[in-house]
Amino acid sequence: MATDIEQIKKKIIYRSNYRGTKEMDKILGAFTNEYLDKLDYKDLNDLVKFLEIDDNNLYNFYNGLNTSIAFEDNKINNLFKNFKY
Repeated sequence: MATDIEQIKKKIIYRSNYRGTKEMDKILGAFTNEYLDKLDYKDLNDLVKFLEIDDNNLYNFYNGLNTSIAFEDNKINNLFKNFKY
């Protein structure tokens, strides 16, 4: 399982730093650097799913604007919503 966690972390680091928009690269890169080692296996998997959301919806969610999708009430979404970049 330790190998699985390391693979998940590598995927998260890559996906959070190479988004397609500089704004989200910076915000998500800083967010994952802050919390990556503090998350358990379930939270890491939730973060992988979170990173599959498009940049526009993530940016709007972060800034408290309307999004075209509904965000679950979970630890990752709450951490991101309250993250200070």
